[in-house]
Amino acid sequence: MANHKSALKRIRANETKRLRNRYQHKSTRTVVRKLRALTDKVAATELFKTAASMLDKLARKNVIHKNKAANLKSGLAKHISSLA
Repeated sequence: MANHKSALKRIRANETKRLRNRYQHKSTRTVVRKLRALTDKVAATELFKTAASMLDKLARKNVIHKNKAANLKSGLAKHISSLA
């Protein structure tokens, strides 16, 4: 157990941040999954803007690596371009 007041505060702050990161990461994965399931190009293009923004935000906050975000965005863009 922590011995200092600041260490106790750090434990609380870390737990709050962990839960927020987990929620944002999970919701981003859900959007990516929905996007991959779409077959309509117009709807997919609109959802791609949201997904790309969410991925960039996760990468900026170091929840995921920036290269992972780039790879996911690239794969999603490829999927959208293959739609008729």
